[in-house]
Amino acid sequence: MNKIPVSLFVVAFFGGIYACTHEGTYPNGGIPPPTVSINCHPDSVYFTNEVMPIIASNCATSGCHDAVTRADGVDLTNYTKIMKYVKAGNAPQSKLYKIIIDTDPGDRMPPPPLSPMTATQIAKIKKWIDQGAKNNFCIGSCDTSKFTYAAVIKPIMDNKCVGCHKPGNLGGNVNLSTYIGTKAVALNGTLLGSIAHQSGFSPMPKNSAKLSNCEITHVSRWIAAGSLNN
Repeated sequence: MNKIPVSLFVVAFFGGIYACTHEGTYPNGGIPPPTVSINCHPDSVYFTNEVMPIIASNCATSGCHDAVTRADGVDLTNYTKIMKYVKAGNAPQSKLYKIIIDTDPGDRMPPPPLSPMTATQIAKIKKWIDQGAKNNFCIGSCDTSKFTYAAVIKPIMDNKCVGCHKPGNLGGNVNLSTYIGTKAVALNGTLLGSIAHQSGFSPMPKNSAKLSNCEITHVSRWIAAGSLNN
């Protein structure tokens, strides 16, 4: 089993987070750093690892609720701003939760023609709110020997990339909601170049932290192994 040193992971990850904020870092920018847990508890939902990527790819996008557009005056690009629409411990009374479960096409977010959030994504946000809507982050272990498409690559794409790269919102004309679309950008080098923030590529994800070293390694090894649909 190959594991990435925790100290290196933490430095790289949080460096990416602060590089992506639009208000500067705490305390000058008013954005407190997340509480860090060494282990990822399976019954807990973590804002930095799970919730922010979902919101960044589904809501804080260009033309909607990013720091530039701020549609309807709403900016959802960081924890502090998101918490304006969250009642910690009470998802049903939180504006963020109510709008993502709204079935009225004229009111729900993301708005048509974009697809609504998946049931899994909605459940994750609800659980995070009900657990206190904490600004938290967990490190956990990193087994880079496992990198199949179904078990590892697709979940990374679904949680952190698909919101901006799916039918109805094909950013860069890239579709990461399917294996075929993901394989296409894997083979031409765009996928790894973007998520690794390599020179000459548009850094992804936008409006969110850079993928962890562990996730980038998973994608890199999957590509090197032939980008199989396994």
